[in-house]
Amino acid sequence: MVTKRLFHSIGRLRTVKKPQFNVKYMISKLDEFSDSIQARELVDGEELQISLKMLPELYQKSRVADHTIANLQHSRKTIEAQVKQDKTRARELGSELKSLKKQYQDLLKTQREVKDQITEVCGSLPNLIHPSVPKTSSPIIDQWINKQAQYKPDERFEHLKIMVNKGMVDFETASNVTGTSWYYLCNDGARLEHALVQYATTKARKANFNLVIPPSVVRNEVIDACGFRPRDTNNEQQIYRLSDTDLGLTATAEIALAGMGLDSILDLSSGPKKICGVNRAYRAEAGASGKDTKGLYRVHEFTKVELFVWAKPEQSDQILEELKQFQIDIVRELGLSAQVLNMPSNDLGSPAYKKYDIEAWMPGRGSFGEITSTSNCTDFQSRRMHTRFRNEEGELEYAHTLNGTAMAVPRVIVALVENNYDPVSDTISIPQALQPYLDGMEFM
Repeated sequence: MVTKRLFHSIGRLRTVKKPQFNVKYMISKLDEFSDSIQARELVDGEELQISLKMLPELYQKSRVADHTIANLQHSRKTIEAQVKQDKTRARELGSELKSLKKQYQDLLKTQREVKDQITEVCGSLPNLIHPSVPKTSSPIIDQWINKQAQYKPDERFEHLKIMVNKGMVDFETASNVTGTSWYYLCNDGARLEHALVQYATTKARKANFNLVIPPSVVRNEVIDACGFRPRDTNNEQQIYRLSDTDLGLTATAEIALAGMGLDSILDLSSGPKKICGVNRAYRAEAGASGKDTKGLYRVHEFTKVELFVWAKPEQSDQILEELKQFQIDIVRELGLSAQVLNMPSNDLGSPAYKKYDIEAWMPGRGSFGEITSTSNCTDFQSRRMHTRFRNEEGELEYAHTLNGTAMAVPRVIVALVENNYDPVSDTISIPQALQPYLDGMEFM
């Protein structure tokens, strides 16, 4: 159960507090953090390495300042006691007290500056990396789903042409109304989206996920606390920021769902807390690099069903495997041929400790394309969100957070259309798993 403080904090939209880092632990893992920076091939990697090397010295400065401040406070209290005992020495000791007060104020300022530097350094570092994550530039195939004997590209199955001809999608009107990479889903295209959302949320509810419709607009501080960077490795804008506000559009429901744990103490005594969010996701970078600029594969706005879990640290590795299996079951039931990938270190975002992607075969596109992703972020987000739980000893610990795609609607539509289209009959067959959500429809 989430404490009432959670809902109050959301209502007030109050500032996210500074994160509390275990600096001593981070210094003990200095080499591992350095390896993580290098393995992720981050744009600001060199800067981060320099900052990381400063951490032990900053920590030592902080400890010295703490010790000196404690001594000054002790000296001040001693002198104040002497003044109380002997009023005749008030003038003599007063000047000494004044000097101590000046030293104390100067040291407090130095201490704050050093602690702010430490927080800035720790906050800029990526998560550590799970030992099983490939350190190569390519993912490792974890397993296949509905593997085919061979995979042949075929332009006849290109989804955009099929869907335009069937009146399922309209990019032309949307380009005039909004711009490129925006679209209208129409008729059976709109019905297919609703069916996919209903199918995914039904499965999530059966797996004990509580449904949430989160906001698509959140504070920039919350976006930052989740580890989403404003720009990607090509310096392309990722997040839409709303001008003249401190708000941004969410690239995934994960951001707003993580925000539900802001400044909260969760009850994890009966197991992990699992929620499933449905919202519109916004990606500023769609088509920016010149790839997938046509069609539904890479767009600025889309509907996404997202899974989110808070768990105890010792549970998170297993929960990641369970999220992966949930995704595999969906892909298998939809009849898609896909590969489950253990993603390499240079594909991990800063929060991710380990990540799996599932890529489905898309013959019209001529390649496999990502349709799901799931990550274990350990305590990266919870430290920044101040999301904790009480362990068996009654002590407060930071929860681990995990996220996973239940349904990225446009990309799954691409995969379904390109794999199920029959050019002879000009029909798209509907997977049996979706038919109950389409009034029993078998073909489009």
